[in-house]
Amino acid sequence: MYFAALLARTEDGWEASDTELDDVETLSDLADLAREASPEEDTVLVLIEQEDSWFGVVRVDGEEDPRIYVSDAAAAARSAYGELLLTDELLGRAPGADDGPDLDSLDLDGTEDGESEESEDGEESPDDDAVPHSPVGDREILGDLGIGEKELRALDADDALGTIAEVLGASEVLETVR
Repeated sequence: MYFAALLARTEDGWEASDTELDDVETLSDLADLAREASPEEDTVLVLIEQEDSWFGVVRVDGEEDPRIYVSDAAAAARSAYGELLLTDELLGRAPGADDGPDLDSLDLDGTEDGESEESEDGEESPDDDAVPHSPVGDREILGDLGIGEKELRALDADDALGTIAEVLGASEVLETVR
């Protein structure tokens, strides 16, 4: 089960809106969607989670490039929404490099629940090793908002968005769109 929401910082505090990502095809599309949520070019956070598997935060500040954090790159690589966030740059690969799984060819139907693909002998497929089973991205993405690298890395996927919203003082507005 997926959940995605936008949190836009305004003069009056945080405003939350549920968002549908079905029409979002690229990170650029996602950044544009975030920018539309804040006409004043304030900070907008896109919060995405796949229950008990991974979570991601995309931060858009005005016209700056989006900043991204993904809690588990390998789990996110097996999901349609995670695929949006896992850019070559984020994974430390040269643009267009062939040194990892082709995210477009992953079997998203069989592994979206966070389960890993296994070969007949019970071992994980070699492609799973190309994307790290660890956090990737900007670990200081929320540092100025009260969540440092250590706290961000310590968050569990099953309650991360709620914890982030609580620290930001936005838990009530996030719950209204959940």
